[in-house]
Amino acid sequence: MNLDLATKKTIIEKYRQGADDTGSPEVQVALLTEKIRLLTQHLKLHRKDHATSRGLRIMVGKRRRLLRYLKDASNARHQALLADLGLRK
Repeated sequence: MNLDLATKKTIIEKYRQGADDTGSPEVQVALLTEKIRLLTQHLKLHRKDHATSRGLRIMVGKRRRLLRYLKDASNARHQALLADLGLRK
């Protein structure tokens, strides 16, 4: 369940901080969020796919750690990202 190249480029363009930025926390969280949404849709159809379920839990944990890092680094960027991705109320 990988993202297609066009979707990935669009997400990177939207959340990058500079011209060559592909690894900032914002970009990583946005990419993980899209992958999580795809895997969630997959698991709604294939409930017994335990390998995908495990991968989903790993991605959610990684996203949570990145968000915690971003909150510690810059609370304003953290809040803006959450609002833009629609992760929390």
